[in-house]
Amino acid sequence: MITRHPVLYAVLSVIALSAICMALFTMSSKSSAEDQFNQNVQTSDIQNANKSVVHLYFSDKNNSFLTAEERALLHPDNSAEFGKIIIEALIDGPRKGLMRTIPTGTTLKALYVTQDGIAYVDMSNTIKNSHPGGIRTELFTIFSIVNSLILNIPKLDAVKILIGGNESMTLAGHIDLRFPFKANMLLIR
Repeated sequence: MITRHPVLYAVLSVIALSAICMALFTMSSKSSAEDQFNQNVQTSDIQNANKSVVHLYFSDKNNSFLTAEERALLHPDNSAEFGKIIIEALIDGPRKGLMRTIPTGTTLKALYVTQDGIAYVDMSNTIKNSHPGGIRTELFTIFSIVNSLILNIPKLDAVKILIGGNESMTLAGHIDLRFPFKANMLLIR
C-alpha cells in the first residue's frame, strides 16, 4: 500500500502538469489567433478604404499664388481621419515642382472635426519656430492648410489652426489665428 501512494502522486502530478500545459497552450493560441484577427481587420480596413484624387495646395515657384497638385490618397469615411491624411501629405511637400508651404520638421499633433463643420488642426511648434516669415508666406501656409481641407472635405466649413496644443495670436507675426478660416479662392491659380 505504501508503494502505491508515490505512484498515485506521480500520476496525479503528471496529469495536473499536463492540464496546466494544455491550458497555457490554449490561451497562447487563442491570444495569437485574436492578434492575427485584429491585424487582418486593420489591414482589411486600409485595403477597403477608397482612394480619391485630392487637390493639395502649394506655393508656385515665385511665391505668387497657391496652385493645386493632384494626389491619390486613401479616403476613409471619417472626416477627421481623411483630414489627417491630407495634412500629412501637405507636410510631406509637393512632388511636381511647386514649393512647400509648411516648414520641414513640422508634425501634425491632432485634428478634430466638430459637428458644426469646423476642423481644429493642431500643428507642432516647428511650424511657427521654423517659419521663414513674411506676410505672403504666412498667408500661403495658412491657406495651404485651409483650402486643402475645405475644398476636399465637403463636411468642412472652416479651419481653426492651433500650435502646440494652444491658440496662437499669429503664425509669423502678421495674420490673426484666433478665429477659424474659410477657404480663400482668390489665392489659387
